[in-house]
Amino acid sequence: MSSPPKKRPHWIPVVAALIRRNNSLLLGLRPEGHNLAGLWEFPGGKIEIGESPEAALQRELREELGIEAEVGGLKLATTHSFGNTGIVLLFFEVNFWKGEPKTCHHSELKWVLIEELKNYQLPEANQKILSHILSVLK
Repeated sequence: MSSPPKKRPHWIPVVAALIRRNNSLLLGLRPEGHNLAGLWEFPGGKIEIGESPEAALQRELREELGIEAEVGGLKLATTHSFGNTGIVLLFFEVNFWKGEPKTCHHSELKWVLIEELKNYQLPEANQKILSHILSVLK
């Protein structure tokens, strides 16, 4: 009798924005009732089928922050897993946008000095690569 076929892992592609103003980055507080509620995150979200990563990030920033962003270069790519689900996380730099970021999705937004990022509770996927995030921001 053969063993059952091995279940393939499920991968979710995710984009995140490193939105910089002077020596600060924009973080959003994940709202109650959502996955990872109460943690600070870099704005972004899942890439939909047919979208480029840059277009997905522009859409997510429009939905989450109410801004029209000019997405810059890919700064960092990494992976993380939650059980059988993996995420591919792509961090893009965003230095230019139109509009003032608003709390369309997050319960709070905060400009955080880059050197103080380590003092914020970030999702594990971000926390474990924080030193890499900091190094690409120099």
